[in-house]
Amino acid sequence: MASLKELKGRINSVKSTQKITKAKQMVAAAKLRKAQANAEAARPYAARLAEVMGSLAGKVTVSENSPKLLAGTGKDQVHLLVVANSDKGLCGAFNANIVKAARLKAQELEAAGKTVLFYLVGKKGRAVVRREYPKAVLAMFDTSDVRDPGFSEAQKVAHELVALYEAGKFDVAHLFFAKFRSALVQEPTEQQIIPVPAPKVAVTDTGAVVEYEPEEEAILAELLPRYLRTQLFGALLENAASEQGASMTAMDNATRNAGELINKLTIQYNRSRQAAITTELIEIIAGAEAL
Repeated sequence: MASLKELKGRINSVKSTQKITKAKQMVAAAKLRKAQANAEAARPYAARLAEVMGSLAGKVTVSENSPKLLAGTGKDQVHLLVVANSDKGLCGAFNANIVKAARLKAQELEAAGKTVLFYLVGKKGRAVVRREYPKAVLAMFDTSDVRDPGFSEAQKVAHELVALYEAGKFDVAHLFFAKFRSALVQEPTEQQIIPVPAPKVAVTDTGAVVEYEPEEEAILAELLPRYLRTQLFGALLENAASEQGASMTAMDNATRNAGELINKLTIQYNRSRQAAITTELIEIIAGAEAL
């Protein structure tokens, strides 16, 4: 049985931890508002760009002369899984869920006889992937030197992916990130980004005759890299909001659990203290009777 001193020390230790988790919860809540606003603000642009892409893609015939980002390599043997994680922990199962989705996809592809490679963004989740697939990590992108990964980082990732693609390192690339739904729900999401799939957007035929200058294929070739950057940028924004939501929820749970533990330890401390006082009184009375 723990002594009174040990119990008191544990209570003070848990109280200190509770102060830290409460502070982190408040910080995450403050950051969440901005991160959520950024993610929601980027969605209309991505949706409109997808509409334009759908309109143009419907007017061209995909052939071997089409842009490689649209036509593909003609094969689908080597698949690159781009796993976007955060650089910080204390956010519950946020990173673990993204890595889990990527691992399940890797197992599915390997079962189909495909070769799987990884491109890892962010520090968290690297250990699991490198432990299970030590020879399959093609490249890693570090975001720890920036406070909030944004368009600049998305542009660099897109540039590296296109360079690897044009060098023949892979045939298909899948992006894994967490789509923000609410502070309680962050949905692990998979999205094919290379070759760029034809956006599934219904294009309304207004009957108007539209002439493009330059031609549709030239415009499409210019938009494809921008579309890729936009998808990566949107994923980073969704991840940022999801991370703060998961962190706020995790720290709230930790704060409440710490409070419950403090109550249990306090009850145990009071009972032990009462027992010690009772024992001391019995000894005093026994000593008085002996006199």
